[in-house]
Amino acid sequence: MFNKNILKYFSFLLCLFLTSSIIFIFKPTKSEANKSDTNYKNSNIELQILGINDFHGQINTTKKISGIEMGRADYLAANLEKRVSENKNTLMVHAGDIVGASAPVSALLNDNPTLEILSEIGFDIGTVGNHEFDKGTDEMLKLTKNSSSFPYTVSNVVYKNTNKTILSPYIIKRVKGIPIGFIGVVLKDTPNMVTAEGISNVNFLDEIDSINKYTKKLKKLGVKTIVILAHVPGYQNNTTGEITGEIAEIANSIDDEVDVIFAGHNHDKINGEVDGKLIVETYSNGTAFSDVDLSINPRTNDVVSKKAEIIDNVQTNIIPDEKITKMIEKYEIEVGPILNEVIGTASIDITTNQNSSGESTLGNFITDAQRIRMDTDFSFMNPGGIRANIEKGEVTWGELFTVQPFNNYLVKMTLTGEDIRTLLNQQWQEKQTRMLQISGLKYTWDSTKPKGEKVIDIFTYDGVKLDSTKEYTITTNSFLAGGGDEFSLFTQIDNHQIGPLDIDVLVDYIKDLGNPFESKIDGRILKIN
Repeated sequence: MFNKNILKYFSFLLCLFLTSSIIFIFKPTKSEANKSDTNYKNSNIELQILGINDFHGQINTTKKISGIEMGRADYLAANLEKRVSENKNTLMVHAGDIVGASAPVSALLNDNPTLEILSEIGFDIGTVGNHEFDKGTDEMLKLTKNSSSFPYTVSNVVYKNTNKTILSPYIIKRVKGIPIGFIGVVLKDTPNMVTAEGISNVNFLDEIDSINKYTKKLKKLGVKTIVILAHVPGYQNNTTGEITGEIAEIANSIDDEVDVIFAGHNHDKINGEVDGKLIVETYSNGTAFSDVDLSINPRTNDVVSKKAEIIDNVQTNIIPDEKITKMIEKYEIEVGPILNEVIGTASIDITTNQNSSGESTLGNFITDAQRIRMDTDFSFMNPGGIRANIEKGEVTWGELFTVQPFNNYLVKMTLTGEDIRTLLNQQWQEKQTRMLQISGLKYTWDSTKPKGEKVIDIFTYDGVKLDSTKEYTITTNSFLAGGGDEFSLFTQIDNHQIGPLDIDVLVDYIKDLGNPFESKIDGRILKIN
């Protein structure tokens, strides 16, 4: 008989032999192992980023464009969901002005409905536009933190006392383990677009410097796929595809590690590249969205290819998202009694369309209402503060709020004739011309004259030329009184008397006029060359 120890030894050798054979049989060859590893490394991650800009709280607004109905948040949700179903590796972003100049159903509820709806849709990141600051920095922070389930980023707005950013300068999202960096910026000249008092505690820094600063930080963290959410405008030539404007300047000046820029502010369409950066912008008011597709190498975490598509948010051949529809209906019920009150009846369309001189029927109508209410010699209204037309027929409170949605207070002050000349000449600005709408005076202007000298003669309604040294009372709104839209003359005037809200003045004016009411062009502004 064999010794038990010898049997155990032979058994051990037999097991070792069999195990080695199995390993030999099933172990992949070196070439097979390399092939498998190569396939893994070559399997790029396909990331889809869906984006909007300049939504302006138009959650229940339908726009008819070329005969096709577009817009509304419930249709936007449905169209976005359709794209998400095609690629689960999806992030949704926005490039600012999501609120401000909002539809009444959102504005009357402090724009909470808009943020709640975007949160329900599933947005992942946003940045601020100039309109987010309409009610000041503190209100913007309260809104974005309390009503939004998704984070905001802005890298170029800092507190004056600490120089720290008011929101996260960048946000990192991970998709299949790959870090995606997002940096937000807003126009550095936002202070010229909002009431000065509301943003007195912050500074707006250069967009390019801020992007480069935080791109450098992201690169140190190993982030190679970088997206900019920029509330900055640009323009694209429909024929050549060339992109120009501030967004193009930024693209040419920032770190080449940046892959994509979502633009905004000027409500245009952009889809193209500048200096290797893909730029997209999708009109406004929820009428369209962008679909940016990135192919990312999982070994390097870098983008190897990118493309974009601008998709119209059409209401045909798709069922609106039921949950979002119910949310909209709930908000409409809350504000319904106010919105649906009929204020008067317009006998004609009263519009913002300016004639060749710069005068509009609606501009005349609103400035007349404000001058009469404040009992001043003249009144001045910024054209950007008039957001919609008054259409022929019954006019409701909600429609009037859509015309003047900013809740600006009227301001009475005293200017000299020379001050008024300076003010009118400030209409011709570096980047654009802003023709103030006026009441109580008339003037002529010459396009051939240099900036600062275009205004020729200024008269009162009864034909008397303004005296450069005489003092006149004028009405404007709190936005302009704070130097908004680059009308700096107002910031030099101290004698302010605060009046009622502009929307209340417009409503009362129409009620006092009786029905039907109208407005006309009467030659207040006259271009002579």
